Amino acid sequence: MRNHLIVAALMAAVVTPVAAQAQSYGVVVDDDAPAIAVEQRPAFREYVVRERVPNYVIPDRVVVGGVLPDTGVTYYDMPPSFGAARYRYTVVNGETVLVEPRTRRIIQVVE
Repeated sequence: MRNHLIVAALMAAVVTPVAAQAQSYGVVVDDDAPAIAVEQRPAFREYVVRERVPNYVIPDRVVVGGVLPDTGVTYYDMPPSFGAARYRYTVVNGETVLVEPRTRRIIQVVE
């Protein structure tokens, strides 16, 4: 009986995280990824407008976790004052996005 309880406990420990992960919808995103803080977003949007960053149109939806095309989009260095220097930004389909430059994965849509 005791062995059955141990096996059941081990199974629950393995199955629970997998089930929870399977129930998530969309793309899994690293919550530890630095992003532009809520209070800095208006200033960042103003910065992007002042810089006159061109809008790139792609056929895909712009979502966190999405990967941008390897050609046709220009990525810009983040100003140090916004604290996300390892990322780049651009404007795609009218949305300002932060991008991991090596993978071109969108880590934040700045609203």
